[in-house]
Amino acid sequence: MGISKVIEIPVVLEIPIGPQHPALHEPLMLKVYAAGEEVVKVEINTGYNHRGIEKLCEKNSFYKDIFITARVCGICNLVHADCFVRAVEHILGIEPSMRAKYLRVLGMELERIHSHMLVNAVLMELIGYDTLFMLIMRDREAIMKAKEILTGGRVLADYVMVGGVRRDVNNEKIDKLKKILDRIEPRIKYYMRIYEEDPTIRKRLVDVGVLEPREITLYSLVGPVARASGIDIDVRRSDKYDAYNDIPFNVIVRREKDVWARMMLRWEEVLESINISKYILEHLPSNEKAVPDERRLPRRFPPGEVFTRVEAPRGELTYYVMSDGKQNPYRVKIRTPSFNNIINTGFSYVGHSIADVPVILASYDPCISCMERAIVIDLSNNTKKYVPLNRIVKGDI
Repeated sequence: MGISKVIEIPVVLEIPIGPQHPALHEPLMLKVYAAGEEVVKVEINTGYNHRGIEKLCEKNSFYKDIFITARVCGICNLVHADCFVRAVEHILGIEPSMRAKYLRVLGMELERIHSHMLVNAVLMELIGYDTLFMLIMRDREAIMKAKEILTGGRVLADYVMVGGVRRDVNNEKIDKLKKILDRIEPRIKYYMRIYEEDPTIRKRLVDVGVLEPREITLYSLVGPVARASGIDIDVRRSDKYDAYNDIPFNVIVRREKDVWARMMLRWEEVLESINISKYILEHLPSNEKAVPDERRLPRRFPPGEVFTRVEAPRGELTYYVMSDGKQNPYRVKIRTPSFNNIINTGFSYVGHSIADVPVILASYDPCISCMERAIVIDLSNNTKKYVPLNRIVKGDI
């Protein structure tokens, strides 16, 4: 008896990437389903790194919370502190001096530089360019030194305070910072040339992980991920917080829409941040006090609620802070750019090879410690239920 019909049954293999994996520097689980080498589905599971930062803020005073929010992320700790402090200043009705605002912007732009250099270095490590990884990280150390000169801390700055900043700069420090920026600028241009000319880099990055503008707006993607797909958004320009209304700068936008565009855009933003930093050092307002007297800061907080935004290295970072007139905030809610950019981009891996998955993920510059959150729901029987983030994403609640 002959076979009249052959039924082909596809074999789909589940490949777990994470939560502990050499390609991931923080705990995240990607369940990759592949038919052969082609990815057909990706499930993104989080929740391995939740620390309860928001609830911790509500149990401590506004002033202690400055240090707590600065530890949401080790890479972009200054922008977290700035966003929270500006909310507190709005509640208190305090306006920092222009010198303090300029120094805040300087610190945040130095943070943007070393953050973008870090993710570009990590991506080179993922595709096997270990030497290029080490060269970028070596040059990044100069920016870390610049951050230390400005803030006193190489990584965790604890620089922003209510009413200003904790340390001022003198002419000697300004000269040191200028020399560092002048030395780093040609190195950045050198790395950009490598990305543009190296055939292996282009083969691994070009036309990989393409995000259409419609998908950017549909899934609310932000920061360099959005700007690399032609979406012209930047909180620095729209909100003009701190001294961004006085400092000239360009918003970098590219239209290639792939991994290569996202990484090249970050290199271009590094050059723009260097220009911003140089402008600040040359036009720093004088005859103003940048460091307020901490003993004179208010200890009583009026009721009120504030929503503040900042353009973090990864995109729009938002803080909602509510005061009920006590020393502790009644509510602190944080939404980080990685919350959107990582959870909502599972579709972008489909159709690519398994080897492309860590490359696409790295192009989103994931910060898992930033994005881990929990929601508490009061049920009818007066008990509390903690809902995992992956259930929220799937719409199960």
